Amino acid sequence: MTPRIVIPTVAPQAYQAMMNLEKYISTTSLTPVHKELIKIRASQINGCAYCINMHTADARKYGVSEQRIYLLSAWREADVYTEEEKAILALTEQVTMISNHVSEEVYQNAARLFDEKYLAEIIMMIITINAWNRIGVATGMRAS
Repeated sequence: MTPRIVIPTVAPQAYQAMMNLEKYISTTSLTPVHKELIKIRASQINGCAYCINMHTADARKYGVSEQRIYLLSAWREADVYTEEEKAILALTEQVTMISNHVSEEVYQNAARLFDEKYLAEIIMMIITINAWNRIGVATGMRAS
């Protein structure tokens, strides 16, 4: 692959805005496991190898088992995720593939399981990782 633009170098203010969003995410009440499940699943959908590599390693540090990491792309058929995690994963998929919209069923299920603040934090986490994925894929960041 030919070298591509390095956003932090050529657009440092834009990159700082992303870092500020990331700083906000770090202050939320989201559990580390919820954050990493969101990050991995969105990154799988978006094909961002750099982020998949980073966030699977982070998930392991937070105690997420290899089995739960490997089954993430087929979470509906796996019995290793809680009801809350399944709601988060469904919402992650629909927000990531937003052109299909977020169904009332998926949204209401998440709203039933989480208070408004936690739900807002989930949505902001999904939006943030999707933005990072787009930076990674567009600029050709590689997993190492």
